[in-house]
Amino acid sequence: MTVAPTSVRRFDDADGLVAAAANDLVAVIAEAQADRGFASIVITGGTNGNALSDALRGREIDWTRVDVFFGDERFVRDGSPDRNERQAREALLDHVPVDPDNLYRFPAADEFNGDGDLAARVYAERLVQNAQRRGNAVRAGAGVVPQFDVHLLGMGGEGHINSLFPHTPAVRESEDTVVSVTDSPKPPPKRLTLTLPAICAARRVWFLVSGAEKSQAVFAGVGGASPDDWPCAGAHGTLETVWYVDESAAADLPR
Repeated sequence: MTVAPTSVRRFDDADGLVAAAANDLVAVIAEAQADRGFASIVITGGTNGNALSDALRGREIDWTRVDVFFGDERFVRDGSPDRNERQAREALLDHVPVDPDNLYRFPAADEFNGDGDLAARVYAERLVQNAQRRGNAVRAGAGVVPQFDVHLLGMGGEGHINSLFPHTPAVRESEDTVVSVTDSPKPPPKRLTLTLPAICAARRVWFLVSGAEKSQAVFAGVGGASPDDWPCAGAHGTLETVWYVDESAAADLPR
């Protein structure tokens, strides 16, 4: 699969990078809908991800023609404040007319008798079904996913993305598109996550990163470090990979 060049966009602060990403996402969604009738995006949580969701609430977007996916989810009970879905609903999804059939939520821990591996397989099959329905299937590892127009990513200070943490089986996964995580070093320990093969099938991968504590990870990710050491370094789009960073997060990058 083609790996696109990586670019870095610097902003004075987190507000600036979120505003720019929101403008760019509105444009990509409109372009995709004009070309194919629909857009396909993977949203992310965290401070910047939730701020972006909030920024999109007032924008002119035809949400009835947007397929919305999640990059990962905390495998906790439905309705838990820890669920990314709940945070996304509060910030965006409960305020815009997303078609429920186009919202691809991860299963909760009180579904499938708490079987995380089964929940991961179910979500992977939902990705296949969407790809077949939309006619935008692409190979990812040994599986198939929709070719997402944009996969949004936050990042931790150690370089984790979605629920892919350094030196774990999940970040090393090369075949499955969705896996269950049982021992996340960041609580809660049980997670469901898209893997690097699924992320790298996206047309565009956009990072939203701010804060000096993440500057080393930004340097490693932009510079092409080992994904096992720095998971962020393994995420690339087929058309573009863009790092939206504030000056603090970009501190270790050359000018």
